[in-house]
Amino acid sequence: MSKNKVIDAAFDDSPVDVSTEVNFIWSIANTLRGPYKSDKYKDVIIPMVIIRRFECALAGTKAKVVAQFKKSPAYPYKAMCKISGFQFYNTSEYTLAELLNDSEHIASNFKSYLNAFSPNVQEIIMSNSSGLDFEKQIDKMDKHNRLYGVIKKFSELDLNPKTIDNVKMGYIFEDLIRRFSENAEAGDHYTGRDIIKTMVNILLAEGCDDIFDDGKVITVCDQACGTGGMLSTTENFIKRFNPTADIRLFGQEVNPESYAICLAEMLIKGQNAENIRLQDTMKADCFANTKMRFMVENPPFGQPWGGKDAAEGVEEAVYKEKTKSQSRWGAGYLPATGDMQLLFIQSAVDKMDDLCGRAAIIENGSPLFTGGTASGESQIRRWLLENDLLEAIIALPTDLFYNTGIATYIWVLSKNKSKKRRGKVQLIDASGLYHKLRKSLGNKRNEITPEDRKRITELYANFEENELCQIYDNEEFMYREYVVKQPLQRSYAITDERIENLVVSGALNTVYDEAKVNELENSEEELSAKEEKLLEKLKAGKPVYDSIMETLKANTGKKKFLEPDSFMERLSELLPDVDKKLLDRIADGLSAMDKEAEIQKDKKGNVLWDNDSKDTEIVKYTESINDYMAREVLPHIPDAKAFFEEDLSAKKPVVKTGAEIPFTRYFYKYQLPKASKDLAKEFVELDKSVNKRIAKLFG
Repeated sequence: MSKNKVIDAAFDDSPVDVSTEVNFIWSIANTLRGPYKSDKYKDVIIPMVIIRRFECALAGTKAKVVAQFKKSPAYPYKAMCKISGFQFYNTSEYTLAELLNDSEHIASNFKSYLNAFSPNVQEIIMSNSSGLDFEKQIDKMDKHNRLYGVIKKFSELDLNPKTIDNVKMGYIFEDLIRRFSENAEAGDHYTGRDIIKTMVNILLAEGCDDIFDDGKVITVCDQACGTGGMLSTTENFIKRFNPTADIRLFGQEVNPESYAICLAEMLIKGQNAENIRLQDTMKADCFANTKMRFMVENPPFGQPWGGKDAAEGVEEAVYKEKTKSQSRWGAGYLPATGDMQLLFIQSAVDKMDDLCGRAAIIENGSPLFTGGTASGESQIRRWLLENDLLEAIIALPTDLFYNTGIATYIWVLSKNKSKKRRGKVQLIDASGLYHKLRKSLGNKRNEITPEDRKRITELYANFEENELCQIYDNEEFMYREYVVKQPLQRSYAITDERIENLVVSGALNTVYDEAKVNELENSEEELSAKEEKLLEKLKAGKPVYDSIMETLKANTGKKKFLEPDSFMERLSELLPDVDKKLLDRIADGLSAMDKEAEIQKDKKGNVLWDNDSKDTEIVKYTESINDYMAREVLPHIPDAKAFFEEDLSAKKPVVKTGAEIPFTRYFYKYQLPKASKDLAKEFVELDKSVNKRIAKLFG
């Protein structure tokens, strides 16, 4: 960033009080009680707020628009917008207030008024495919004698952009959404402006000299844009420092109400309506040919993209995208179907400008560490690290969101890391940098104040290690998975215990399997031809099974064989009619690891390794396996050997290199437990207190 340009962490922080407007709107919502349940108030309130917002915006030019329409009903759209001063207009002589003068026909007149809006507004309010389908609510309110009162109340509400700017309007919508979202789906979290400002502050703290160029075109995208708060806040921030910037906002949203609010505000702000789409990001990228300077988003937490709980068509779309040569899923892997967060991250990387793209994305803790070595989650993290895309992870305070109190993190991604950051990942523990709200808002009990935000930004920008900031090489979070085995040393014997182990091992199940026979014989459904054949085979094997078991039990003894050949000779003598493959399985079932036994080798003299002794060791990517074995394994098992079984050339690649970012482990601080004498004292005092209260209660 230029030396003479300093980002002010306290942008747009004058107190914003929307209680008067929100309480007034909520009082209107309460008049709907009866015909509407509380969770359906939004079907009326959200469209009415948008309608009134549009009406207030157009008030100053309405007379000129109406006059022009009377003169020329086919007057061109763009020319009419020039008269209205916005990207929309309304050619009706009605206003909400004037509708009240004809109460007998208020429903039909209201519809006429709404249909006089320009097509882009009608699409928001009246469409049943991509809008709010408000005509149904007009009829319902009219039927239940609520329409007149609702229109009257809203006609008295001042939502003029000259008095209620986009920031304040954002707070109004945010508060309404919060009240309506008490029963919101898990994973949908409305992001407070304090969080958004922190994200934007981090994004622009470095590597952004270009945003100050005169007339600079700056693209900003939110793939889960909700009501547009992140987009508006980012625009306000940049405009504060470069009023000449041409900021183009792009967003996709799957919720119709949130989409309508966002699109309405973007129209009022003069943004291109085509850049705000009602579309599930998992199904399609609406701006595939546009690279973004900035990505800011808070995708849903723990929302499934596959399986029975996924939205219709999403799973198919995700798999179809994966098959493309230039897939949005750049890692080439998909996370588990129960959580789409790492799909959003891959899509964000795909959309970032290849030269200077930056992203700030809110995630919960799961994407940091879930999944085994070969899992999609692990491989996506590995891809981010190997391609040096991950700049920082910032732990935020809990209780920041209106409808969840869980821990969250900002992932900072960059395609143009500064020299000092290349090959590095910065971890910042900002979980303690917050202030308590004087009054809770749903689950939101904490907020990031300007001073907190300034501190977090400084931790990020200074890039210096301290108690809240740690810096590591990318490889720190990568690891290899080794298999450790011991030499194949097994003793063989025929004892009651080993015969029992033989049965439990299932070595004889191909001959006779009592559990399977019972299952098939007691099946409530008709057996298939294949199942009938299997049942017949198992029943035929019962005499052979019984014969083997009787012979073994009749020949138990204490003799232990320390190598397999002599035991196989003995077994062949006892069971002369059993084929070699089954004899081998029986011998294996009667064996046990035994360090007294000889080490078994193949025909070439190579040591054979015991698969039953297999154990897994997770070793840091940068550490020598020999050093690790010498330190962690060989002192306990001197003859153990490590095997790295990765094979990426196989038809089904075997992946044994993974990545995880166990954030909390790096900032864990050990706390000494209380001394036993102090605990004993507390227990005695507690016991006395309980006894005292019991005595008082029962006399």
